[in-house]
Amino acid sequence: MRHLALLAAALIATPALAQSIGEVSTVFKFWGPNDKIIVDAYDDPGVQGVTCYVSRAKTGGVSGALGVAEDKSEASIACRQTGPIVIAKPLRQQEEVYSERISLVFKRLQVVRMVDAKRHTLVYLTYSDRVIEGSPQNSVTAVPVPLDVAMPLR
Repeated sequence: MRHLALLAAALIATPALAQSIGEVSTVFKFWGPNDKIIVDAYDDPGVQGVTCYVSRAKTGGVSGALGVAEDKSEASIACRQTGPIVIAKPLRQQEEVYSERISLVFKRLQVVRMVDAKRHTLVYLTYSDRVIEGSPQNSVTAVPVPLDVAMPLR
């Protein structure tokens, strides 16, 4: 019984997982995979009915194949209502909803959700950060929430 409780807790704590939508090659590499732009989708773990699509560069070649390449910081995001919006529990004013490693150790792609209560809108920002120095390159998108859906904040 205890093992089932631990497994359930681990599944609940699992961050949003991206689903690969597609990719296009941008640079041919003789050795290893080509450089690409990939598009991933993920559902907001705190807001049912919202899906975010993130496109970003993926470095190929031998270093990319071995998982030691550092991907570029550029990314783009578009979030859309893909079903009825349900907010099951109060949201934080600002919260990281997705993070993915884009270099061996030091660099991550982040997606942050912000609540614009005045306009009844969810705002999503994507950017990359590093342990030493982040990048100011970013992309933002917004999803209006129907007025009949409560947006509780904690």
